[in-house]
Amino acid sequence: MPTRKLTFVTDQYYHIYNRGVNREAIFFLPDNYVYLLHLLKKNIARHGLSLAAYCLMPNHYHFLLKPTRDDTVAPFMQSVFGAYTQAVNRKQGRQGPLFQGRFRAILIDAEGYFTQLARYIHANPVLSGLTDTPQAWPYSNYQDIIGQRNGTLKNDDLVPGCFPTGEDYRLSVEGYIAEIVEDNLPGSYDAPGQPRSSL
Repeated sequence: MPTRKLTFVTDQYYHIYNRGVNREAIFFLPDNYVYLLHLLKKNIARHGLSLAAYCLMPNHYHFLLKPTRDDTVAPFMQSVFGAYTQAVNRKQGRQGPLFQGRFRAILIDAEGYFTQLARYIHANPVLSGLTDTPQAWPYSNYQDIIGQRNGTLKNDDLVPGCFPTGEDYRLSVEGYIAEIVEDNLPGSYDAPGQPRSSL
């Protein structure tokens, strides 16, 4: 396997994402989402990571995370997704890889891109036609950030770091969704600043 060119720098944000093999499902039952969230909670602090935004989708996932120590991202991803793949394969009676190769990672090096990407991540369920509102999708930390749930998989870098209140962030995300819908962009839209069909 080729060496990853990107270096994970302490206190910098990264967009971490991947999808299922052949774009197939990675979550088959509600319990699968719950188990992955359990693995995230178990491993994130232990590996010295801070999470601003996440969204688990039927065939892919997005994390906006920041390492607070050196050399922690790859071991974290291996711990979480190695355990998850083994458990799902056993439960589903399947074999082989669940994901499309190793995870992808992009450095977020501008504050404007950070907030734009967070909105993109939280808008995913709506723009993919899964829900009418982002807060209706239980497998992201959007509800936690806007103050409608007391989940622990978040930090303060979006609210109050970039937006004074959860309501301000909610309005920003809803405005972003309205822009996408008004522009009639396709349902298979792309993350800001990333090549088409990256997911």
